[in-house]
Amino acid sequence: MSGYQGQDRDRHSRAPQVLLCRPTYFTVSYRINPWMRPEQRTDTALALRQWENLYDVYRDLGFRVRLIDPVSGLPDMVYAANGGTVVDGIAYTARFRHAERAGEGPAYADWFRTAGFTVREAQAVNEGEGDLLLVGDTVYAGYGFRTEPAAHAEAARVLGREVVGLRLVDPRYYHLDTAFAVLDPAGGPGSVAYLPAAFDDASQEVLRFRFPDAVIASEADAAVLGLNCFSDGRTVVHAPQAEKFAADLAERGFGTVGVDTSELRRGGGGIKCCTLELREP
Repeated sequence: MSGYQGQDRDRHSRAPQVLLCRPTYFTVSYRINPWMRPEQRTDTALALRQWENLYDVYRDLGFRVRLIDPVSGLPDMVYAANGGTVVDGIAYTARFRHAERAGEGPAYADWFRTAGFTVREAQAVNEGEGDLLLVGDTVYAGYGFRTEPAAHAEAARVLGREVVGLRLVDPRYYHLDTAFAVLDPAGGPGSVAYLPAAFDDASQEVLRFRFPDAVIASEADAAVLGLNCFSDGRTVVHAPQAEKFAADLAERGFGTVGVDTSELRRGGGGIKCCTLELREP
């Protein structure tokens, strides 16, 4: 683990509540995205150690960390962000595109119910916070590979928020959270980072208009899932391989903590994929 301390800024941090899933059964046994190569051996023990490091960092930062039990036969369940979208105590459930992950939706929905959240079952295909990211009062919604545009209107009704669609065009960045990072959940012109080439021209125009002071990621940093990071508004937990991204964040006044999740990247996910934020009223 490594970190950089950036210049202090007048930014409101918060201690988020997050849901994680231990990668007990993590392996790459099928291929549903370009990152997955089942012919290469997965080191599940290493994935567990890396995940435990992430868990410890979140606890050290003061996050409230909750856990869902992993389910045998669902190796991608470690990517908790895909399990749903939780805003104001309402859990909008996930409905996965691929059969290999279909069982994760009900597993997470059951956890939300048991934990006391108000569950709203999705009818349209959506993959949770992988594609639905809250910035200020607006949900930015990725589509093109996994989540259906129909889910955008459904999410707007269920969550009571404006939803802005962003079309992804590079299959390596099949979820929004691989190409778009929320740095300051309160919102504002510099509250996000993104990789322009991951989006179509119209979506790039939307991003430039709404976030004129965004951090623009390099191709090299995006390629190690550097944008798949998690921030409390002051400190960004990120892939240590994304060195320029970390330096850019520090220059903007963010603290940074590097946590290696390279073994979990074999499945196409990183820090944010492992992290579902539980927003209560």
